[in-house]
Amino acid sequence: MRINVVESVVLVVDLQQRLLPVINGGDAVLAEAMWIVDVAQAIHVPVLATEHCPRNIGLTDPVLRSRLPADCIVEKTHFSAVTEGTLLQAPGADRRQWIVVGTEAHVCVLQTVLDLLSAGRKVFIVDEAVGSRRPRDKELALHRMQQNGAEIVSREMVAFEWLECAENPAFRDVLRRFIR
Repeated sequence: MRINVVESVVLVVDLQQRLLPVINGGDAVLAEAMWIVDVAQAIHVPVLATEHCPRNIGLTDPVLRSRLPADCIVEKTHFSAVTEGTLLQAPGADRRQWIVVGTEAHVCVLQTVLDLLSAGRKVFIVDEAVGSRRPRDKELALHRMQQNGAEIVSREMVAFEWLECAENPAFRDVLRRFIR
């Protein structure tokens, strides 16, 4: 199944100030996630974000947070963002295809993805935009998510499937701004 722009929503899981410094390659994970968010916003794909216990772990990275509308950020205490019930009520959450980025791959991302799959959503994990403290935990999480029906993709797979063809009115802008 290809990723379709009108069926997609991006979910940014817990890219928070106090968590990112301990994530293996945390700066790169954040940069890749921001790239996906920027492309999504350029072509009008909704973006949702979660913050796990923000009083303890901090808010979403300030640069990323400044790009997001306040009503798209869901605070949570469960590891799965689906469990508390508010995520699937957020604007854009009715879309069928979920593009997921964030941390930690083996905890909150994994549990959220498993619950999204159980809720009948098609889930795509952007490999370079998810991370864990230990590389092996990320590797195992990606494998488990894939075994359960999620697809592991790259950021450019997502962008080019959203665009679909060179005649797309957004193609030249996305190519100029994001594809290097």
